[in-house]
Amino acid sequence: MSINPEIAKRRTFAIVSHPDAGKTTITEKFLWYGKVIREAGHVRAKSNRSYTVSDWMKIEQERGISVSSSVLNFPFEGCQFNLVDTPGHQDFCEDTYRALTAVDAALVLIDSVNGVEKQTIKLMEVCRMRHTPIITFINKMDLDGRPVLDLLDQIEEILKIKVAPFTLPIGVGKLFKGVYSISENTFHTFDKEEGRQEILKMTGPGDPRLVEMCGENWVSQFKEEYDVVTGGMDPFDHERFLKGEMCPVFFGSAVNNFGVRQLLNAFASLAPAPMPRETDKRIVSPGETDFTGFVFKIQANMDPKHRDRTAFIRICSGEFERGDKVYHCRSGREIRLAAPTAFLAKDKEVIDRAWAGDIVGINDPGLFHIGDTLTKGEKMNFTGIPDFAPEFFARVTLLNPLKSKQMNKGLAELSEEGATQLYQPVKSAVPVIGVVGELQFDVLQFRLKSEYGADVSLDRIPSFGVRWIVGKQDELEKFVSEYGMDCMQDKDERFVCLFPNEYRLNLAVKNFPDLKFEKTSV
Repeated sequence: MSINPEIAKRRTFAIVSHPDAGKTTITEKFLWYGKVIREAGHVRAKSNRSYTVSDWMKIEQERGISVSSSVLNFPFEGCQFNLVDTPGHQDFCEDTYRALTAVDAALVLIDSVNGVEKQTIKLMEVCRMRHTPIITFINKMDLDGRPVLDLLDQIEEILKIKVAPFTLPIGVGKLFKGVYSISENTFHTFDKEEGRQEILKMTGPGDPRLVEMCGENWVSQFKEEYDVVTGGMDPFDHERFLKGEMCPVFFGSAVNNFGVRQLLNAFASLAPAPMPRETDKRIVSPGETDFTGFVFKIQANMDPKHRDRTAFIRICSGEFERGDKVYHCRSGREIRLAAPTAFLAKDKEVIDRAWAGDIVGINDPGLFHIGDTLTKGEKMNFTGIPDFAPEFFARVTLLNPLKSKQMNKGLAELSEEGATQLYQPVKSAVPVIGVVGELQFDVLQFRLKSEYGADVSLDRIPSFGVRWIVGKQDELEKFVSEYGMDCMQDKDERFVCLFPNEYRLNLAVKNFPDLKFEKTSV
């Protein structure tokens, strides 16, 4: 099946990393190369600096962290990039996991000082499970980091993926001289003081000009690393890369805009165009003429003045035109997608057309759920979009009783985004929220106050584990009458029990053998 040239030039990828590895900085540099921003923002904004484009929430700007995935579209070298910038902090992992279902490749960013870190390991497990092609960038080479071969060994041993270095650094820290491109035999010079960069053609790693520019000691160390990489490691295999078994590795310094262009060039030439997607009925090819897509994220109040809700849709096949009617598989309804938008974080513009690989935003009147499938009429559901059981719980107490309407609206809308889950206790009028990461409590409290004017206190509930109770109605009623103080209903009115300890859970399982105690709502 021939693929439309518009689809063939799409590159949809996510950046995954541990916090502080430089993810927001490299995102800004990508946008600068794509000519969609004039000046890259500063990560921790000062009064005279612009905020980073990707961190658009007020709480993100104040704390200098990403707490929500944002979508950024930009052109580069004949390709159209759709970049999903994900939170690095582990307390927002469920947002990152869902974002990884919407992309065709991922950039793994590693801090040369700290090496492979815990959160990166978790995210790589998701990439490996989905066979997502990976390109790795080892950042902060202008700092005194770990030895190059140690970093490469770490990637292979801890992340369990074969490495194929495309560049190698010469020097490190304050004496970082630049990177040598193995495939092109070129040397990319680095001069932090003057900010000047040159690309010089070399005859090979033994070119005498390298010693003149970098010094004999650094070149000697580089040659040893070059011999190990070219002689002892598997050569790059594009097929293995596409299966997620091998990753190209680049070195550089994002904050100094060094090595970033080479990285973008690699994504343009190596990363796949939109890939086929699995549904519960069949595999959908991007080249099919009929439109299909799925909702992987919902975001409330991107424009607080208008109290909007946006559903982010990954287009999986075909072409989509503004005003098209599509079939909403979960509800069985035909709906019109009136004003699809492309994004630069919270800034969006209405577009007339989009293709497979693109991520578009649709105004959501409350119809969409995460995981919803949209088609031209075919009944099917895209698979592999995860749902997460909360690990931490709190009662929500309103501090100003006159704001109950605002609080209820805020809780309902923010829980639709998927990061927090809202429950109504059976024997109490005080709502309960559940989150995967504790920092989500702070975000919820902050957003309820800033976006809805509802000031609340959150009182933590000690819990061993949450279980969805499934079974016949009469058994459910018996269970709820006995465990009513621990029972709640979720947004779909299913019974959930929040067990305070392991003993109480085991006792319930023993006393109600005809009921199922499920760990997730699916």
